[in-house]
Amino acid sequence: MIRLLSVVGARPNFMKIAPIVHELKKYELRKHELEKHELKKDDSKKFPAIEHCLLHSGQHYDELLSGNFFADLGLPAPDVNLEAGSGSHAVQTAEIMKRLEPVLLDYKPQMVLVVGDVNSTIAAALTAVKLGIGVAHIEAGLRSFDMTMPEEINRKLTDAVSSLLFVTEQSGVENLKREGVAAEKIFLVGNVMIDSLLRHREMAAKSPLLDRLGMRQNGAGCRAYGVLTLHRPSNVDDTETLQGILSAVSSIATEFPVFFPMHPRTRKNIESFGLLRFIGNSAGCNDSGIVPLDPLGYLDFLSLNDRARIVLTDSGGVQEETTVLGVPCLTLRENTERPATVEHGSNHIVGVDPDRILKTARAILEKPTGAPRRPPLWDGEAAARIVTILREHLQRENHA
Repeated sequence: MIRLLSVVGARPNFMKIAPIVHELKKYELRKHELEKHELKKDDSKKFPAIEHCLLHSGQHYDELLSGNFFADLGLPAPDVNLEAGSGSHAVQTAEIMKRLEPVLLDYKPQMVLVVGDVNSTIAAALTAVKLGIGVAHIEAGLRSFDMTMPEEINRKLTDAVSSLLFVTEQSGVENLKREGVAAEKIFLVGNVMIDSLLRHREMAAKSPLLDRLGMRQNGAGCRAYGVLTLHRPSNVDDTETLQGILSAVSSIATEFPVFFPMHPRTRKNIESFGLLRFIGNSAGCNDSGIVPLDPLGYLDFLSLNDRARIVLTDSGGVQEETTVLGVPCLTLRENTERPATVEHGSNHIVGVDPDRILKTARAILEKPTGAPRRPPLWDGEAAARIVTILREHLQRENHA
C-alpha cells in the first residue's frame, strides 16, 4: 500500500494538482481490482495499491477563488479542509502548520505532495519533514532571484527540505544543481499546469463567456480584445505603480476592450486609491476601455485567454498558459522565474514603466501573432511521469 497526501490552498495549486489526482485514480482502480482478487497476487507488486488524501488548507476560501475551480477541473471535494483562512504571511503559515500536524499524525502518509509556491506549500513541507515524512515538490527549482517576493522564499525553502523535486523546465534543473542539490533528487518532468490546459482546452472553447461579453462574431471568429490580471502586492499595493499600469493599459484599450477579472484585493485598492476613472462599466457595450469582471472559473478564464489578442499579467501561471496558447503576453514584472516562456514562448518581460508597457504592446499589435512553440516536455504527460517516479521511489523505500 502506498499512502499519499496532497496539499493545495490557492487557485494555482488546483490546476497543478488536478492532473495528479486524475493519474492516481488509475492506481486506485488497481487497488479496487486487487481487493476483488481480479489480479494475481504477483501483480500487486507490479501495480501497488495507492491511497490518496486531498487536503485543502483553506488559504483561498472564497467560492469565486476556490470552489468553482474544483468543479471546472473535475476535482473531487477535498477529503480534508483545514479552513485556515487569511492573515499575514506568518499567521497564515503558522495556522496551516498547526492544523495540518494532527492530520498527518493520524493519516500517516508515506509522502506529502506540495505544489507551487504559496504559503500552503511551505507550511505543509515544513510540517511534514519535521515529522519525518518525505516531501515531493511539484514545480521545483523555479527562481526569480528576487527575495522580496514571498513566493521566492517559499520556493527556495520548500526545495531545501524536499526529497523529490519535480521540475517544469531546464532552468529549474540548473538552479537546483547550482544550489548543491543532489542530481538523483531532480526530475525534469514537464508542466502539470499545461496538462490541465490541454485536457480542458476543448471544453473551455464551449464556454458562453465570450458570447456574454459580445466578443463572438458570426461563425467562429472573435473581435479583438485584451486581458489584464493583477494581484501581486508590489503592483497593487503601491498607488503610483498601480496608476501607471492602469494608465498604460487604458491607452491600449482605446483600440479594443481589455477585460480585467479583478482579484478582491486589487478591486479594493483601485477604489481606495481613487483610480476608478481608469475602469469602465462592466455593463457597457465593451467596444473599448478596461472592462472589470468578477474572478472567473478555470474554464471561463482559459476561454478568455485562448482568443485574446494580447494578455498583460503579473501571474506566473498565465505566462505559461499563454506560451502554449500562442497568445502574446506582457509580464508586468522586472523578472520571471519561468524563463522558458521567454526563450520558447510568447512572453515579454516589460516591468511596470508605462511607456515601456505601451511601446511593447504597440509593437506586438502591429504584427501578426506567430505560431506557438512549447518548451520541451510541455506535452500533457507531466502527471504520468510524476506518478511513475513516485511509485518507483516509494516501492524502493518499502523494500529497503
